[in-house]
Amino acid sequence: MSSHIQLPFVSASEAPTPRVVHLVKAQDAKTIAGLLGEHASFLTAQGFKAKDGAFTLLPGDGGAGAALLCVDEGRLNDPTAFGVLGTVLPEGDWSLLPHGMESAVQETALLGFAMGTYQYRVGVVRSFTTRLVVPDDAATVIAYAKANWFGRDLINTPANLLGPQDLALSAYRALENRGADVRIVEGDDLKAAYPCLAEVGEGSERKPAVVVARWKAREGAPRLSLVGKGVCFDTGGYDLKPAAGMLRMKKDMGGAALLLAVMCAAIDLQLDVDLELRLGCVENSVSGHAMRPGDVLRTRSGKTVEIGNTDAEGRLVLCDLITEAAESAPDYIVDAATLTGAARVALGPDLPAVFSNSDELAQLLLESGSDTADALWRLPLWHGYDAWLDSKIADVGNITSKPMAGSITAALYLQRFVPEGQKWLHIDTYAWNDANSPGRPEGGETLALRALLKMITNIRRSS
Repeated sequence: MSSHIQLPFVSASEAPTPRVVHLVKAQDAKTIAGLLGEHASFLTAQGFKAKDGAFTLLPGDGGAGAALLCVDEGRLNDPTAFGVLGTVLPEGDWSLLPHGMESAVQETALLGFAMGTYQYRVGVVRSFTTRLVVPDDAATVIAYAKANWFGRDLINTPANLLGPQDLALSAYRALENRGADVRIVEGDDLKAAYPCLAEVGEGSERKPAVVVARWKAREGAPRLSLVGKGVCFDTGGYDLKPAAGMLRMKKDMGGAALLLAVMCAAIDLQLDVDLELRLGCVENSVSGHAMRPGDVLRTRSGKTVEIGNTDAEGRLVLCDLITEAAESAPDYIVDAATLTGAARVALGPDLPAVFSNSDELAQLLLESGSDTADALWRLPLWHGYDAWLDSKIADVGNITSKPMAGSITAALYLQRFVPEGQKWLHIDTYAWNDANSPGRPEGGETLALRALLKMITNIRRSS
């Protein structure tokens, strides 16, 4: 899917006479006045004010001859600061002209335009009447934009069109086309290798699948193992979600979509890394075969888990995959999942929660998020809450009896499957935009995509 994504970009040779979009710092009154020229009074009367996000068309022969976008100088690294271009530019080909800005701003603006242009409709082939000219050396922004669109497409696809097997096949095709070693584990092989994950999928007629992939730039490159939750729809199981809570549950594979998009972009950019990827593709449904509250499940690690709530299934999917990832002792393990509503209560929809047993790894990701305006927020793996997960009849419970600290205890559950000394980081994401905003249309979102790719660019072998 991602290999065939067409972006709203055009080469200079294909667009010899584009109109210009002037990108100006909102604080640069002199440049703005010069560009407005004799039209300043008219545009001011129409309500134009030089502030962050202000956009106007500049008159020319026969209509709009150019455009102007003002951006606060503190947001020049943020693609969403330029996202409005995706919805307000008239038809035609346009080129970007930054004024008094570093060259990197052009890539940021191109990415923001692509993010803002994105739309999803079932069965509709995208076509573009408004395009931006990209320079010849735009490989990075193209890879980031394609990854963003690919992840969004997967998250936005209705669950009847993207079941576990469909998600696994999409991942297989995207990665095999890029030269990765990739396989799909299913059936009896899956039950033997991932017994806990298999139990989550027992309630659905659409059986689970696990994607296992590997790609490395070179021997000796830093080895990073990615683990993604791919619950294609989550009813909650016997602990059934209310109707309102089920409406967006096609997005419960957002962690898998994010990490698949990250790996695709990393390969496209030939980043200096040795990447592994495991995606647990499954559906949490209700049937006579579904797991029940009170059941005790066996995991790949040998630990047993008492099911306190069937709607806490994501951690059951991840624990087997984390166990397998750790068996080869990679430098780092990073998992991503739409794991808890508690993380959203704590941080809202825009900030994925980060948990890690490695200050070094957590700091690298947080700094990467700051550099790319793709923010995350670290929460503690508070050891005092770990005992809340104890079970009287199994090694661990999948929930606690406490109505608090749900995102922390979910992360603590996962940590029980991380061996001593293994550096690990967990991302609890929302994977969704609740409403339209510049660069972030309502629907599926690859939160932390840019941060993760920046982190991979800077990652080093674990000491």
